[in-house]
Amino acid sequence: MKVVEEERKNLSAADIGHVNTDGPGKAPNYVLLPGDPNRVALMAELWDGGKQGPEGFSGSPEVWTLARQAKAAVGTYKGTEIGAWSTGIGGPSAEFTFTDVIGRGGETFIRVGTTGTIQPYVNIGDIIINDANIRLDGTSDLYARKEFPAAASFEVTMALVKACENLGIPYHVGTGCTSASFFTGQCRPGYKGYHPSYIDDMLEDLKAQGVLNFEMEGATLSTLARIYGKRFGMCAVVVAHRLTGEWLEDPKTEQNACLVGAEALRILAEWDEKKKVAGKKYYFPGL
Repeated sequence: MKVVEEERKNLSAADIGHVNTDGPGKAPNYVLLPGDPNRVALMAELWDGGKQGPEGFSGSPEVWTLARQAKAAVGTYKGTEIGAWSTGIGGPSAEFTFTDVIGRGGETFIRVGTTGTIQPYVNIGDIIINDANIRLDGTSDLYARKEFPAAASFEVTMALVKACENLGIPYHVGTGCTSASFFTGQCRPGYKGYHPSYIDDMLEDLKAQGVLNFEMEGATLSTLARIYGKRFGMCAVVVAHRLTGEWLEDPKTEQNACLVGAEALRILAEWDEKKKVAGKKYYFPGL
């Protein structure tokens, strides 16, 4: 049964909303958030074992199918207990999954996704680590005023950088743009070439401002994580280059993004232990 935080226990069923009764009853502290439910199985294949059963973590990672075809998995990666829950596409779907998983005990989250770049120096297959996102997601507007920043945790961002360095995978760090739309909201034409005039200026402005990429969930998740006091960061592999027209969904590069996310969670667990021993609240180089 779904575990909800203490403050929600007296809410009605209608206030709580849809409940996922299948899958892991408790989430590990460290959780990956892919959009695509099929990516959960890909992630689990890269882990070194540990499913959540009646007696805890043992055996091989297990993948659950949840309501509305969402997926979840719990296992270990290099000895660190981690999980993965698919968020689906866009802010509302990500909001639902994130709210559910923090109720199950998740504390540290990394979105692992695919993305399209708008900068000439970024290549297909590179990893983009967004340390902040422009909030065009729609959902976060219902939680905080526009001036509230959609910023990632500095610890998670540092861990993602270290993970890319450890794995030898090319990466870029910077601002992304989270859109509530796949087509016109990302400056693409819609059906029959529908093309609002503003999208040409929007794309050029974002390029000039140094924005790296478009994606669809980061701003929602980072805003909610800040409000709820959770750690969040994100990495996404570039599958589309908006300036050259290239599109390549390669299982190998998607696997790279999954590895970066898992390795970053392992690093964060290591840093958390160092903080605990040193009696520090935050990690810093040299701790």
